[in-house]
Amino acid sequence: MIVRALAGHAEFAEAVRLQKEIWGFDDLELLPVRFFVVASRVGGQTLGAFDGARMAGFLLAIPGIKRESGIQYLHSHMLGVSSDYRDAGVGRMLKSTQRQDALARGIRLIEWSFDPFEAKNAYFNLEILGAIVRSYVPNMYGARAGSPDGDLPTDRCIAEWWIAETKPKPAVGARVPLPPRKTRASQESLARELQRHFADGLVITGFERATFEHSSEAGAYLLSPWPSK
Repeated sequence: MIVRALAGHAEFAEAVRLQKEIWGFDDLELLPVRFFVVASRVGGQTLGAFDGARMAGFLLAIPGIKRESGIQYLHSHMLGVSSDYRDAGVGRMLKSTQRQDALARGIRLIEWSFDPFEAKNAYFNLEILGAIVRSYVPNMYGARAGSPDGDLPTDRCIAEWWIAETKPKPAVGARVPLPPRKTRASQESLARELQRHFADGLVITGFERATFEHSSEAGAYLLSPWPSK
């Protein structure tokens, strides 16, 4: 398995096809080939993980500038892995190559959004990569017709990955359980708890996985004091 920049329209088109395979997107929701073209030309990242000639996964990121601070960063908009390669470390390889490329260009921050109810993804982002979260965005993308979540809002946490820094885990200041079922009521409850702690100066620095199968929670978000950026 190798990870490299996507090369040309045919590989961009394969990344579009993988979007349908992985997420079942309608045509209206697909990022088209031209978006990959633009991202590759304006300082973004279009990466593919290849098993021989077969694309096992891809990553797409676009450049951004923080309005309040002027910090240049990458918004990692999409990372997908084919079901045939799940749990094989492909996502981690893509993120590692993304980090190496960003550091080589002097970029210190990579951000992305994720569904706070996806416990496995939360653990990967917070415990494996070492990202933090200090903001929660209600209904970021609007409700998706035909989504497995029905008409639930697309609430998202914003992961911040400060790739040039390595810090020891700070002491936990609060623990917010993740409900086992995603409903509108559980979304609202989680949002209230996380936003309350954010307002008190805490940020999410870790994720504690459930310790037994029939737990009343799917894990827990761990929050700690953190200096502002």
